[in-house]
Amino acid sequence: MSRASYLTRALVLESPVAAPDGAGGFTTTWVAQGTHWAEIRAGAGRERLAALGPAGEVTLRILVRAAPHGSGRRPRPDQRFREGARIFVILAVAEADVQGRYLICTAREEVPA
Repeated sequence: MSRASYLTRALVLESPVAAPDGAGGFTTTWVAQGTHWAEIRAGAGRERLAALGPAGEVTLRILVRAAPHGSGRRPRPDQRFREGARIFVILAVAEADVQGRYLICTAREEVPA
């Protein structure tokens, strides 16, 4: 089976846009850059000390088709993926194969407060 056959989840790539809030600061809004078909797998996990005690953290490996460098469709670490109400913050991006056909985005899921 090819790698492409596992790309079964539609994720919307979003970029941050800072806008003045009228009080001297900025608010961040997110603008959709397009949809990527992806595969999401659990990556490494670790325990860290949080404000209320130990907390678990798991990184995710998100596989998507590659886009050329400089393209607005190529994921970057300052962006995020959205799947419905779920948000995946992109931490790093690397090529998944020698031919550069796929990218692996290391991400963590953002949990709403």
